[in-house]
Amino acid sequence: MSADFRHFVAIDWSGAMGERHRGIAVALAQAAGAPRLLGDGRRWSRGEVLDLLRSGLAPHTLVGLDLGIALPFADCGAYFPGLAHAPPDAPALWALVEEVCAADPHLAATSFADDERFAPFFRRHGGREGARFRCDEAAHGRGRFRVTEQRQAMMGCRPYSNLNLVGAAQVGKASLTGMRLLHRLSPALPVWPVDPLPTGAGSSVVVEIYTTIAALAAGRAPGRSKMRSMGELNAGLAVLGSPPVPGSGAIDDHSADALLAAAWLRANAGRAELWRPPGLTRELARTEGWTFGAV
Repeated sequence: MSADFRHFVAIDWSGAMGERHRGIAVALAQAAGAPRLLGDGRRWSRGEVLDLLRSGLAPHTLVGLDLGIALPFADCGAYFPGLAHAPPDAPALWALVEEVCAADPHLAATSFADDERFAPFFRRHGGREGARFRCDEAAHGRGRFRVTEQRQAMMGCRPYSNLNLVGAAQVGKASLTGMRLLHRLSPALPVWPVDPLPTGAGSSVVVEIYTTIAALAAGRAPGRSKMRSMGELNAGLAVLGSPPVPGSGAIDDHSADALLAAAWLRANAGRAELWRPPGLTRELARTEGWTFGAV
């Protein structure tokens, strides 16, 4: 299946408040040629991305979403250890986030982190670190990690917990809003590895990506993964074997991340070992998911 993809879409996602976000960028790489941004320069809304994924994809598209598709589970044996009726797997978690946040506009997820049942598990603004943010007292200050994030760290990345909602390193807001998106896509668009890779003609699939992995593959240093000029972006694309994107001067890092990640997906989708990473069991796939490219 991995060798059958003909289109590669990378989405730099945002969990920020509001309808339209400068932090969302969508890039497309075809089978050949330079990747390009979609959207005609407008700021995307999360709803528009949902519409694109529901009805705007060409057949045989691999979609990479830069967010965490689940919360840590394996470290404590549950997403919310000690909580009654906790969701047993990622689809149930997505459904729970959607249910709790049904009144939040624009696929926001503020209500989930503010809910008294779940707030103790998050680090929030104002120094509010929930009592259950860490699995135990020995856990590092960045919070609980999924197994795939442990692998990311071994690769030289600097991941943060999906339970962290604070500061530039927060990924929790993007992940929670992304879970609302994934719930609305399921089961029409499979999400690997929560769902098995589809085998039907023209099938497309969503994977979680971490744009730092693409940047490392393009020759960037772990602490300098962000690219803010066309020169830096095109140098990275060249390492990945991609033609350059036309233009010169500055580029925002969200657009650069999406463009580079789309080219990286194209260059790596056919690597069978990335679809069978060491340590990925069926139980782990169903509960925590995995980041495509984490080995």
